[in-house]
Amino acid sequence: MAWFYIVAAGLMEVVWAIALKQSQSFSQLYPSLLFIFAAILSIILLSLALKHLPIGTAYAVWTGIGACGVAIAGIVAFGDTASPARIGFLIMIIAGIAGLNYTT
Repeated sequence: MAWFYIVAAGLMEVVWAIALKQSQSFSQLYPSLLFIFAAILSIILLSLALKHLPIGTAYAVWTGIGACGVAIAGIVAFGDTASPARIGFLIMIIAGIAGLNYTT
């Protein structure tokens, strides 16, 4: 169950980061509310995962999922560049997340 919590927490990190961008410095109500909700839920889920996972593993996976998710969302939804190097580095982050899962 701890891995479910950490993956869900990472996905909520993606949601809050995108909502933060959409809030336009908290000038838009609904994206701002979504940011607050997703950020709180992300921290709660992370805390539940920390009951059963080492902190280094949990935090690295949480931030890795968030970083990759936001980078992919930026490419797909916001027109960020998708250079081969960028994709390669994202694959390395994903490999690191998988490796941490395997070794924990």
